[in-house]
Amino acid sequence: MAGRINDDDVKVVRDAVPIDTVVSEYLQLRPAGGGNMKGLCPFHDEKSPSFQVSPSKGLFHCFGCQEGGDTIAFVMKIDHLSFSETVERLAAKAGITLRYEEGGYNPTHQRGERIRLVEAHKAAADFYVEQLGGEEAAIGRKFLAERGFDQSAAEHFGVGYSPAGWDHLTRFLRGKGFSDKELLLAGLSQDGRRGPIDRFRGRLMWPIRDISGEVVGFGARKLRDDDNGPKYLNTPDTAIYKKSQVLYGVDLAKKDIAKASRAVVVEGYTDVMACHLAGITTAIATCGTAFGTDHIKILRRLLMDNGSARVIFTFDGDAAGQKAALRAFEDDQKFAAETYIAIAPDGMDPCELRLNKGDAAVQDLVEPRTPLFEFAIRQIVSRYDLETPAGRASALDEAGPIVARIKNGASQHEVAVQLAGILGILDTQFVVKRVAQMARWARDRGGRGPAGPASSSSPSSSSSSYASGQSPALSGPALNLRSPAHRTERELLKLALQRPELVSPAFDAYGVDEFTAPPYAAVRRAVEDAGGAEQGMASAPEYLAGVREAAPNDAVRALVTELAVEVFHGKTIDESYAGEQLVRVRLRAVDLRIHDVTSTLARLGTGADHERHQAVQNELWVLQQYRQSLRNSGAAAL
Repeated sequence: MAGRINDDDVKVVRDAVPIDTVVSEYLQLRPAGGGNMKGLCPFHDEKSPSFQVSPSKGLFHCFGCQEGGDTIAFVMKIDHLSFSETVERLAAKAGITLRYEEGGYNPTHQRGERIRLVEAHKAAADFYVEQLGGEEAAIGRKFLAERGFDQSAAEHFGVGYSPAGWDHLTRFLRGKGFSDKELLLAGLSQDGRRGPIDRFRGRLMWPIRDISGEVVGFGARKLRDDDNGPKYLNTPDTAIYKKSQVLYGVDLAKKDIAKASRAVVVEGYTDVMACHLAGITTAIATCGTAFGTDHIKILRRLLMDNGSARVIFTFDGDAAGQKAALRAFEDDQKFAAETYIAIAPDGMDPCELRLNKGDAAVQDLVEPRTPLFEFAIRQIVSRYDLETPAGRASALDEAGPIVARIKNGASQHEVAVQLAGILGILDTQFVVKRVAQMARWARDRGGRGPAGPASSSSPSSSSSSYASGQSPALSGPALNLRSPAHRTERELLKLALQRPELVSPAFDAYGVDEFTAPPYAAVRRAVEDAGGAEQGMASAPEYLAGVREAAPNDAVRALVTELAVEVFHGKTIDESYAGEQLVRVRLRAVDLRIHDVTSTLARLGTGADHERHQAVQNELWVLQQYRQSLRNSGAAAL
């Protein structure tokens, strides 16, 4: 069995792959000030970005859910990998060959399960692509050509062909060193009477990639009449593939979605191809399932929920397409973006539209769009006879609750006015009040109503774990960032972690007891145990890694990460600013000591031992002189 990865190699991998590059594969990042980047956290739902990345330090931290760490920790968390699997994946990305402490280089068959399944899918994708050029695959090439896709289009999207025999892929992958168990776990093979056989046979194959670009599954299109299976057959849910959490084409579209703040949701693989080839490179599709909550999470992280974000659904104009649009509207309020629907007048899907009318027609499809809420309302209202009072009342009873679900009050009022117009009810205010009443009823019945305040990126929220006593190693008063003392101590620790050259060597002479908040005292101790802030002047990533390793528990480690990426409060971060923080913390410590010595002097009274009394008085005098010097000379007196 292979041993642990060489520590030096882990460090090389950590330094070789920039954290912002890795994180950007999963969400959109924007400047946050101080060289940091921010985005919507991939680990919890939030409406405003509290997830920050510090490229210079190689760290991330979410001020909402408190997740944080380095590049390795991010990939471990988001892709559910072990430490070794993560290092191996990042090493492969950076072209680094790893060494192992026992047994030399890691044999392929001993790699982590997820990496093995991904490797199997990559090999399968290459196999299918090669098969598309063969004689048997002529039917597949014809299918593509009839829909306007040439060889270059097939290559761009990685389209392939699965041979019609029982076990062509299974035998190929066995030859690559994959076990039958791995092929069954990957969903590439299935149990047959005499052992594993290919799951996909005689079909056109689309590789389904996750947001980082790795092949995690396949979509297979039936080509022959004697194929008794469904029209489309997808990979079953596996350890690396969950159809409710994957969007086809997102690996190709993610950068343009983030850049344009627009996503176009279509229904099938060929529709994605048609849109991209027609110039709509923000098109994506679900993989054999309805558009749902997990898909929304993916898009929200790419769109960043800014005010101009748009999501456009291009469902077919048939009854099934309209039903899909109404299902999408069920989750509409989970978007901060505006949602629309675009349906071609003749009901054609984007693939048919491109084939019959050209690229320009596909581009025009997403321009004259209808707000999704309006489409949903009109679909409901169309079932009623609006010529009669009873019909209008019944339509209002069904459509009203949909409008009442709109959380933004101004938007709800505006849509209620539009609903009155659609229904033909002249008393607009009656409809507005009726919708508002429905909204109150929904809340009174136990609905959550509008979401609470978005997770704040303020540091005060990050102190909750300490306040609730989750960290047994840290006792004492909870953090209170309204306290000038705690604010200053926090700012000084941020300087020691992010800009150690501004506070060294003075900071390293500060005692742990000069930090009045126990969590901050614990961070100060971790800095000391890691060799002091002066160590950070040589190599920031190594220094921060050392401080995190020196932290006594996960709570302190998380706080170190948080402080290492948090933006400073000052506008200009220089020696003068650093000096102010150093002086404030020291002055407060001196004031506390003066208070203690004064109390001691009062307790001694006039009858105390003369030498003892004189020593305490001398200490008080020295402290008072030092305090005055700090006030007069500032950092020069340190």
